[in-house]
Amino acid sequence: MAVVAGPGAAVAGQPAEPLPEASRLAIERLVQTQSRGLPGEISLQLLAARNLPPCDAPEAFLAPGTELRGRISIGLRCVSPAPWKRFVQAYVGVQGRYYVAAQPIEAGQPLGPADISERRGDLAALPRSVVTDPSALHGVVSANRIAAGAPLRKELLRGTVVIQQGQTVKVVAQGAGFSVSTEGRAMTRAEVGATVQAKTRDGRLVSGIADQEGQIRLAQ
Repeated sequence: MAVVAGPGAAVAGQPAEPLPEASRLAIERLVQTQSRGLPGEISLQLLAARNLPPCDAPEAFLAPGTELRGRISIGLRCVSPAPWKRFVQAYVGVQGRYYVAAQPIEAGQPLGPADISERRGDLAALPRSVVTDPSALHGVVSANRIAAGAPLRKELLRGTVVIQQGQTVKVVAQGAGFSVSTEGRAMTRAEVGATVQAKTRDGRLVSGIADQEGQIRLAQ
């Protein structure tokens, strides 16, 4: 995680002071812990705070519901030598890859490789629903018209329906060194990648994932 100290910010018309090292380290530890699993490289910019009281061991925290991206408030609390609580303004950047429309995409158009372009940038400055995983673009169509260069967002896409309710489908189970298939009747319609149930000829109810060929692949 890259940590950048921001310029001093005036608070209530008075000059700001840099964060004490112990408070800065507490915030960095919190962000490192909370950012595990985020899709990208995390950067932290701390804005200077004014007149933080002394503290032997400051503890950083996030208010409930705070998402670790963009401009946020990070709390600091202290027990000794005197209890206090303050909030520090920070900016958490998330540098990572995302996907945009390489050319205009019409509503209802299936997306192919020529329609998708990879970019890198600050995900915190983009809509939260922007697509960062290329697998989310397999077997989808555009729900609306998408302009060239526009970020591909999940609400602008929908899966291709490959199985209809009541349809006879192939149910496949695969494992190390074996592949078994049978026929079943789909209980619901399903898009590519969706979980769907089917009733086999012997009356068993099975559940699996709809693939691009319109088959149901059982989880192993």
